[in-house]
Amino acid sequence: MSAVGGSWASRPHALARSAAGRLNAPRPALVEASVDGAPRVVNRQQVALVREEWRVVDRWWTEEPLDRRYYEVVLESGQNVCVFRDRERDCWFTQRA
Repeated sequence: MSAVGGSWASRPHALARSAAGRLNAPRPALVEASVDGAPRVVNRQQVALVREEWRVVDRWWTEEPLDRRYYEVVLESGQNVCVFRDRERDCWFTQRA
């Protein structure tokens, strides 16, 4: 975003539209990753199986690029969870797949 427009968070109309319009908004997650980067523990539950893995790179041409590594995992409880590491912010999130 340019200095003229301010940051994304400084635009209250964009923030309100974003919060109200995102039913499947990512939520922060506590993840312990293995050496290869795959999640081993998600929100204090052991990962039993990594079912699928993919990477999304988008908006690289903007000032708000998106670079995420997604994992669909099965926890020991049997629950399916989709987690991703936001490589731009270096943090983990959960999101319904």
